[in-house]
Amino acid sequence: MKASHKSRLPAGIASRLRLPLIVAPMFSVSGVDLVTTVCRSGAIGAFPTANARSIDELDHWLTRIEHDLAKLDRQAAPHCPNLIIRQPRFKDDLACLVRHKAQIVITSMGSPAAATEPLHEIGCLVFADVASLRHAAKAIEAGADGLILLTAGAGGHTGWANPFAFVRAVRTMFDGPIVLAGGIADGVSLAAARLLGCDLAYMGTRFIATRESMASDAYRQMLVDSTLDDVMLTRAFSGLNANMLRPSILAAGLEPSKLDESVPEARAQQQFAGNNSEGPRRWIDLWSAGHSVSGVRSIVGAAELVEEIARQYEAALATD
Repeated sequence: MKASHKSRLPAGIASRLRLPLIVAPMFSVSGVDLVTTVCRSGAIGAFPTANARSIDELDHWLTRIEHDLAKLDRQAAPHCPNLIIRQPRFKDDLACLVRHKAQIVITSMGSPAAATEPLHEIGCLVFADVASLRHAAKAIEAGADGLILLTAGAGGHTGWANPFAFVRAVRTMFDGPIVLAGGIADGVSLAAARLLGCDLAYMGTRFIATRESMASDAYRQMLVDSTLDDVMLTRAFSGLNANMLRPSILAAGLEPSKLDESVPEARAQQQFAGNNSEGPRRWIDLWSAGHSVSGVRSIVGAAELVEEIARQYEAALATD
C-alpha cells in the first residue's frame, strides 16, 4: 500500500492493500460478487451478514468468497463481514464468522462487547462503528481494535459530526486504526483522510453503481442522475437518521415534506422494514445515498472503479 503516512494496521493486512479503502457494507447491495471483485483489486470488501437470508446462506457466501480469493496467485485484500449487534441472528452470525476464522469484522448498531472476546480468540480484528466520542470511548473499553467514525454525509444510517473535528478528537484518545466513513468520493478525498490521521476510509455510494452490486438497474441509474442536493436526511423510515435519495421517496408515492420525523423506531420497523410492512420497504424500494453521490457519473465495473480511485490517490500523494 502506497501512503505518505505510516499505517497503524497490522503489517499482514496493510501489505495486502493497494488502497487504504473499505468498500462499505451496504444493505441489499453488498454481496459475494462485489466483495470478491473488490478484494481481488486490492481494497477491503465488506458486507452485512444480514444480507444473507439465513445462516446456511451466510455459510455459503463465506465459503464462496474464501474459495474465489484462494485461487489467486497472490494474497488478496481481506474480506470483512459486518455484524449488526441489534438483530435477532447476531449470535448465530457471530458463531458462523468464528467457524470461518474471519480476519476482520465490523460491528455496528450497538456495543462490540458481545463480539470482541470470541473474535479475538481466533485472531480477528474488531472494528466498531461509532458516531460520537461517548460511543468511541465505550468501544475502546469493550476491546475494539479499530474505530469506524460515522460522520455527516454517509449514506444510509449516518452520523452528525464534522469529519475533521471528529477524527482529530478521537485521535487524542485512541492510537489504533481509524476509518473515516462519510463523503469519500474519490482518491483525492481518500488521500485527505490519510493526511487527517485515518488509516482507512469507507466508500459506499459510488460502489452501489457498479455492475457487481446487488442494486437494481433503476437504483444505479438514479445515482448517476442525482447530486448531493437530492440526498435527504430523515428519521421517517427507521427511527434513526438516514440519508436517503429524495427521488426514490417520490417514486414510492410518498411526499418528502410530509414524512413523520417523530416516528418511534419500532413503528418505523413495522411500516418500512420487510415483506409484511405497511409501506414501501427501506433499502429495497426506498434507496439510500451519501453526499458523495455527486461523484457517481456512470455505471462501471468494481475493478475499474478501484483502479480509477488508485490513480487519483497516487496522484494526490505525489503532490502532498
